[in-house]
Amino acid sequence: MNYYFTGLIILALTILALFVEPAYPRNEYLNEYGVRCGEIDFRIEDRNRDTDYRTSNSSDYNDDEQNFSITFRKYLGTDCKTTKENVAIKQQLELMKMCGRVNSNPSLALNENFALLVSKCRGVTPARDNTRPDDGKSLWDDMKDEYKKENPEVNLMGDKFINSEKSKLKMPPKDYILPLPKPKDE
Repeated sequence: MNYYFTGLIILALTILALFVEPAYPRNEYLNEYGVRCGEIDFRIEDRNRDTDYRTSNSSDYNDDEQNFSITFRKYLGTDCKTTKENVAIKQQLELMKMCGRVNSNPSLALNENFALLVSKCRGVTPARDNTRPDDGKSLWDDMKDEYKKENPEVNLMGDKFINSEKSKLKMPPKDYILPLPKPKDE
């Protein structure tokens, strides 16, 4: 077995581990998704007679020649204005979701690291979701209960609302106090 090759691989992986950074999660709403409308590229090229051979009269050919070029690239797809508006809308949606937390935490206003975030969230009040029923049951639980009434012979996973009298385990009342555990004898 060639131990030099194995040692070389271990050394290469160790050196690679020194330069690798961990991948951190990022907020997709605040990304610009590579929004580029176009690019302008300026370039100056030096041409030397030894490296670039052209067939021409020797009287109009210089030994050293410099070329200057300007290149403009326009990317296809949606126009720049629409793309920038979409990015702004995504950022505003994220602020709308998160400003409730920012405004409810007064310590953020005192921290200078969050000054920009606090200034963006100033005056934004979150809307409360009043669509949930008062009994706290979800729409899924209601739909499942209706299905069970129509199909009583079907057993579903997590049945606790209907046919609880058939179950061997009973739910204790809400004010039931659990007994303390027995002490261990050692």
